Amino acid sequence: MDDHESNTGPGKPNTFEVTRRTVIETGTTALLLTTLPRAAVAAGSVDDHEPTPPPMNVELQINDRRHSLTLDPRTTLLDALREHLALTGSKKGCDHGQCGACTVLIEGRRINSCLTLAVIHDGQSVTTIEGLAQGEKLHPLQTAFVEHDGFQCGYCTSGQICSAIGMLAESQLGMPSYVTEDLAQSAAELTDAEIRERMSGNICRCAAYPNIVAAIKQAAGMPT
Repeated sequence: MDDHESNTGPGKPNTFEVTRRTVIETGTTALLLTTLPRAAVAAGSVDDHEPTPPPMNVELQINDRRHSLTLDPRTTLLDALREHLALTGSKKGCDHGQCGACTVLIEGRRINSCLTLAVIHDGQSVTTIEGLAQGEKLHPLQTAFVEHDGFQCGYCTSGQICSAIGMLAESQLGMPSYVTEDLAQSAAELTDAEIRERMSGNICRCAAYPNIVAAIKQAAGMPT
C-alpha cells in the first residue's frame, strides 16, 4: 500500500493522525475565538459593537489638588490617573485587582484603582504615592521602605506603601483580620502574621516580603 493511501476500509480500524501542524493550527484558531467579543463571534464581524456612551464630567480631589476631567464613563480610576493626569506612580500590574500594584487611598481607605470607575469617585479625595511626601520630607513609610530595602525592582512599591498606610489605619480602628486571635481587643497586635495577612493582597514578585514587614513595623513604631 502506498504511504499516502487511506488506512480505512473494510475490516480496518479508523485512525486519525495528529501532526504538530494540526495541533498548532487548532490551538491558534481556538485562541483567536476566545479573544473575540461574543457579539463579534455570533455576527461573524468585529465591526458590530454597541455605541460608545457619552462622556461625563468628573471632579477628583487628587493629592489636595482639584482636577476636572471629561471621561468615558467606563474609564477606571487607574487609567484616569495614569493616562489623563500623568500620575504614573500607581502601576498597572494585573489589571484584575489581584496584585495590588494600583492601590491608592480613597478618603483614607485603600482600594484597587483598576477595579473602580473614576466617575464613581466624583468629589472624593484621592491620595496616590505622589501625594505622600511633604516636599523633600518623605512619608514615614517611604523612609522605612528605603531603610529596610523594602523594594527591589520597585514596581509594586507604590501600591505596597499605599496599602500599608490603609492597613495601619484599619488596624487602629480595631478591624480584625483572618488571623486575629482575640476579637475582644480594641486593636489587634501587629505581629508578623497579622501584617502578612493584612498585606496579602499586595504581591511582590521580587519576594522582598521580610523587608516589607520590617518597614511596616518600623512605621508603626514597633521593634523590628
